[in-house]
Amino acid sequence: MRTIRPMIDAFGGASSTIVAEIRRRLAARPSGLPLLVAIDGGSGSGKSTLAAAVAAELDAVIVPSDDFFAAGITDAEWDRFSPGERAAAAIDWRRLRAEALEPLLAGGVASWHPFDFAAGTRPDGTYPMSTEVATRQPTRVIVLEGAYSARPELTDLIDLAVLAEVPTEERHRRLVRREEKPFRDAWHARWDAAEDHYFTHVRPASSFDLVVTNHAKGARPA
Repeated sequence: MRTIRPMIDAFGGASSTIVAEIRRRLAARPSGLPLLVAIDGGSGSGKSTLAAAVAAELDAVIVPSDDFFAAGITDAEWDRFSPGERAAAAIDWRRLRAEALEPLLAGGVASWHPFDFAAGTRPDGTYPMSTEVATRQPTRVIVLEGAYSARPELTDLIDLAVLAEVPTEERHRRLVRREEKPFRDAWHARWDAAEDHYFTHVRPASSFDLVVTNHAKGARPA
């Protein structure tokens, strides 16, 4: 698999590179056949920002992989898992395939109950789903965004796998700005090693179709 590595140092440049590659692939694709793009990357790498920019340019729909976080696993169970086990179990990819990706790729409407991040745990330690239903209408371009979105179990559906790369120090600065310290500390303790395992052993940069360096101009090391 050929990996393209443009050195992009602003969100606009990175999203433009992705859009150009999508348009190139659409031009060679049978008319009406949807194209699925996965934008993967570590926490704080700007995946949601990139996905929103790409979707706005191409009138695409966005499917957040976070909506399919494995809600049936308790915090105690996560902490007993190895980094590799956490990476493998983090996203309920079977539900993601069945409820979102396969319907959209077939030209139909997709609907699902997203993971409810704000609700907290249920009495048994698992997490609830939102009572609201997320719905997406069919369109030519589908953007799947989030950590683990390009996981191997979905690669048969993915037409373009994109990795958003950002220096670790900058990713951590972004997380400091958007998360409260207790949550952030717990997140790093549980998920940093899982992401390291995933992007080293499961989905290294060389396995992606397109790699963009998605950092802001003028960023300095912490």
